[in-house]
Amino acid sequence: MFITALSAFDDNYIWAIQPAANANQVILVDPGAAAPCHHWLNQHNYQLAAILITHHHWDHTDGVKQLVQQWNCPVYGPANSSFTGITKPLHHGDSVDLPELKLQWQVIATPGHTLDHLSYFGHGTLFCGDTLFLAGCGRMFEGTPEQFHQSLRLLAELPAETRVYAAHEYSLANLRFAAAAMPGNAAVAAAQKRVEGLRDQGLPSLPTTLIEERAINPFLRADSVSEFHRLRQWKDRF
Repeated sequence: MFITALSAFDDNYIWAIQPAANANQVILVDPGAAAPCHHWLNQHNYQLAAILITHHHWDHTDGVKQLVQQWNCPVYGPANSSFTGITKPLHHGDSVDLPELKLQWQVIATPGHTLDHLSYFGHGTLFCGDTLFLAGCGRMFEGTPEQFHQSLRLLAELPAETRVYAAHEYSLANLRFAAAAMPGNAAVAAAQKRVEGLRDQGLPSLPTTLIEERAINPFLRADSVSEFHRLRQWKDRF
């Protein structure tokens, strides 16, 4: 599987997935803007096979209508979403099956950031929208601390080598908070150095891996709901 980051807005990533580097069929994850997707797809003469949506926020969905108008592809996303462009509604435990591309993802309900949030796990990859970031997690707009903490517990149980494709380039800010929350953590310091090097070259800091997140992410490491809530409130003011 070959994955490309398409940049949108100030810090969003739209993930473009191909079964192989030379495949002309593409799946897009959270296309909040149509223009960068149209440009990239048309530039390479690719065909859009499907869209995966993690949650209803505009910066993850606003490009869907224009893309579907051109490619008439299915749109997979949460069944309980307020976003009306989903044509293949999904629940926790479902799977996204694209046999013609030999691709399949397990659907995991990860409420917390929003109530409708889903994550997609398959082929050693996790597309987790705004639930899990490098060294961080999303703001808690709709869910409860209990829901968000449980969502992170579910993701933490996935295989350690899982590559994590979050939807935003928040890594340096998250690492600054992680350094404050876990002073003296050598893994955080090493991650800061690595990410600074990537960003200095204009490269994405993502994907991260679950084994790294278990070492550097204070939210994923929180061992109780109260500890998670304390960290989330602190980060909101940080």
